[in-house]
Amino acid sequence: MQVEIAPMTVNDLNEVVDIEHNSFSFPWSRNSFYGEIRENRYAYYIVARSKDDGRIIGYGGIWVLFDEGHITTLAVHPLYRQAGAGSFLLDHMLKKAHTKGARQVFLEVRDSNQTARGLYEKFKFKEIGRRKNYYYNEDALVMVYSFTSV
Repeated sequence: MQVEIAPMTVNDLNEVVDIEHNSFSFPWSRNSFYGEIRENRYAYYIVARSKDDGRIIGYGGIWVLFDEGHITTLAVHPLYRQAGAGSFLLDHMLKKAHTKGARQVFLEVRDSNQTARGLYEKFKFKEIGRRKNYYYNEDALVMVYSFTSV
């Protein structure tokens, strides 16, 4: 499957929210995404769209403030997982953060989410801490990617 990356727009939100609800126990609302793409000047949100049918298969978001980035969300539609879309999105967000001057990128991930942790470890993210009950009922691992270490 061929995929293209595009900035997330209001017109994408129905598909994004559908993926969100199929991916997370405590999903973001449509209004949360709307606020991020329309009102947060530090935010950069993208979608991965199939070149075949135009369907959104994944999305991601990152904030870049000064010399730090923070990945706020990353999800792939359940039917397209393990096909490289997550790597494609993450790579794009890291490149964007670097071009905006970030020296490091941080994220939180569920301790139990082995698939996501594997993706981040593949990209050389390192675990630096833990947030107790960050996900209401589960700890989050705090991970960091440093551009200087690559």
